Amino acid sequence: MNLQLDLIEDKVELFEARDLPSLEKKMNERIEINKSILLKVHSASHQMHVDQNGATFYTALVHFKNNKA
Repeated sequence: MNLQLDLIEDKVELFEARDLPSLEKKMNERIEINKSILLKVHSASHQMHVDQNGATFYTALVHFKNNKA
């Protein structure tokens, strides 16, 4: 049996929440997890949307890259 492991080079994750502290918490948890597989944050972007009822909704996209790249 031949087992070959490849490193993840790039990874993109999306997050959503109703408030900024929750969004930040979700992002920080995933950042720590991805550090364990040798990925670091390459870039991050976020947006805020207000629906017709005035409720806010936050989204974020985080692009992770391999530390060696």
